[in-house]
Amino acid sequence: MEKAESAVDLSPNAATVLEKRYLKKNEEGRVIETPSDLFRRVARHVASADALYGKPDIWVQQIEQEFYELMTSFAFLPNSPTLMNAGRRLGQLSACFVLPVDDSMESIFDAVKYAAIIHKSGGGTGFGFSKLRPKGDVVGSTKGISSGPISFMTVFDTATEAVKQGGTRRGANMGILRVDHPDILDFITCKDHNSRLNNFNISVGLTEAFMKAVEEDGEYELLNPRTNKVAGRIRARQAFDKIIGQAWKNGEPGIVFLDRINASNPTPALGEIESTNPCGEQPLMPYESCNLGSINLAKMVKIREQGTENRTQIYEVDWQKLKDTAWKAVHFLDNVIDVNKYPLHLIDETTKSNRKIGLGVMGWADMLIQLRIPYGSEDAIKLAERLMGFIQTESRLASCALAEERGVFPNYENSIYNGEMAVRNATVTTIAPTGTLSIIAGCSSGIEPLFAVSFVRNVMEGTKMIEVNPHFEKEAKDAGFWSRELMERVAETGSITHFNEFSEEMRNIFVTAHDISPIDHIKMQAAFQKYVDNAVSKTVNFAHEATTKDVEEAYILAHKLGCKGVTVYRDGSREEQVLSTKKAEDKPKQETRARIVPKKRPAVIKGTTRLIKTGCGHLYVTINEDENGKPFEVFTNIGKAGGCVASQAEAIGRLISLGLRADIEPDEIVKQLKGISCHQPEWYEGGRVLSCSDAIANAIEKYSHHPEKEEKGNGKSKHSVVMQIGACPECGGAVEHEGGCAVCHSCGFTKCG
Repeated sequence: MEKAESAVDLSPNAATVLEKRYLKKNEEGRVIETPSDLFRRVARHVASADALYGKPDIWVQQIEQEFYELMTSFAFLPNSPTLMNAGRRLGQLSACFVLPVDDSMESIFDAVKYAAIIHKSGGGTGFGFSKLRPKGDVVGSTKGISSGPISFMTVFDTATEAVKQGGTRRGANMGILRVDHPDILDFITCKDHNSRLNNFNISVGLTEAFMKAVEEDGEYELLNPRTNKVAGRIRARQAFDKIIGQAWKNGEPGIVFLDRINASNPTPALGEIESTNPCGEQPLMPYESCNLGSINLAKMVKIREQGTENRTQIYEVDWQKLKDTAWKAVHFLDNVIDVNKYPLHLIDETTKSNRKIGLGVMGWADMLIQLRIPYGSEDAIKLAERLMGFIQTESRLASCALAEERGVFPNYENSIYNGEMAVRNATVTTIAPTGTLSIIAGCSSGIEPLFAVSFVRNVMEGTKMIEVNPHFEKEAKDAGFWSRELMERVAETGSITHFNEFSEEMRNIFVTAHDISPIDHIKMQAAFQKYVDNAVSKTVNFAHEATTKDVEEAYILAHKLGCKGVTVYRDGSREEQVLSTKKAEDKPKQETRARIVPKKRPAVIKGTTRLIKTGCGHLYVTINEDENGKPFEVFTNIGKAGGCVASQAEAIGRLISLGLRADIEPDEIVKQLKGISCHQPEWYEGGRVLSCSDAIANAIEKYSHHPEKEEKGNGKSKHSVVMQIGACPECGGAVEHEGGCAVCHSCGFTKCG
């Protein structure tokens, strides 16, 4: 049995991602389970819920095996917290949470505390800040002046920065403000600089009244949430143009159509939905959580051989397999609700009252490639509607079957289903980002096009590998024009659009996210949204040359076609972006500058030495400071390691010292070194030391921002080391924008957790 289970078919990249992020580790940080062990652990824990409904052991064992095969075949995978935590002590299995933020200090700081608890357990949080009184408004209890919602968002951001989510997932938040809040113009630009609110995605909540005012070029009212009275009127175009301009500039804010979201709220009698999870695909009531999972559409095709001489294989959708998978997946996700260990009692109670689940898809681009349907074509749109309509219908029927056996969800009488259809779950479908999951499953992400036909992947010790889409690799080899040199050329841009070596059909079939027009991105999102209970997480990609008018057209079309929200990203629009597949442009010649001369070292200097445990041994980092208390030089000693390791550590120290003596800020040096990884990471003082370079960066950071030295006393660096969009902070690889988030295909890192 064990021998058979050990043969889970994983790509090298998938194996690396599982080992780094999902497999159980001991106190020393060493992996102590195999991928098969992981899937068996998850299957056993989730199947155990059937026993709660009176099923005998033999039944539960059969369901366990079904779930195990469902996951190990990669026909379906649940969201990351379920894979990480099912059957383990933490036991928190949900990815999405929404917390209320009411207009009082008690509510605000309760939400901060609850968010920290959720982040520690591995979840992401969404907040609606629209109930907070605007900046400058009166505070009744003290007769003081309110600082407004944006200032409180920085409190949430700082708390998130301090919580590392058990070392497996980053903290991620969504902040939403209604477009009719008096502080809306400041909110739109609150992430104008990349150094602010880095643990937040932000979106503006648009209303139908606002969209009508935009269309008519009229004004709309701003409402003070404390008094619910009109606080002013502004031209709708002023706010809309500002949203568009910021989204064009750096991808934020996104937009969500709040009235549309509430129009499909399954429990309107319980109140309005004010926010979504961090990637925007899961609208939730306060204290609700949702369990997500995705069907791998790449596995939902079957071969029908054509009777020609070359025996060309033609693929078609395997509707029966898709139905069976949807039913099993709904069963799986409903079970998760029962075996989940919720971080708060209120969340436990609210989640079980509505029993929302979100079954979505990944591998859509792979399915289209196998079916020989171009992504941006009308045939692709029609298939998207038919396919998601089928999944929606079968998922709801599966929920009805569970309701017959287990009962409807407790808030059923307050729902839109009351008297119409007996269902177990208030919602059944969501399309979430699947960046890391799709790497494990070896398929394309969510409903996105391919991010690249061929790309460069960073592996350990600086080695780079050319990764090629497997469908493309097979077709290129079959056609006789495969070569490594050609794939390296393709990897420069990721696209084959301008390669005459490939047939027109291949260039149409193997398109990437940047080959698809923004309008076609929106049409695809709308096609899926038509048959999704919750929402669709997707990135609408724009070329660098796109204009604000192009962004505006996409927003207007998204509203017209029924989308619930939009996330856009214009290529290269973030500062310091490192492009993944494009050659660096030729740099213009720089003007002659004055030569920088490092400061001379005084005869006597003071400092401290810090011991850090690394995979190469004990590293001693000595940091000396100048007369002003600033780091001046760094010396390193790697114990008894000697050889290449010691010489490299010494070289790093000398170069750092040179930079410090030339007045380069320590934070800038930390930014360059932190996150560099080697093949022997180590756990030390509750954190993971990725390499000697990473250890030296940590030592400098701790020295520079020691509580006794930190003027502001908040324990946080003035320039936090955060993810730079485009460059992965963990492996330095390429970060791509897809599914409403950002993911590194080299190591599985994702900004949204």
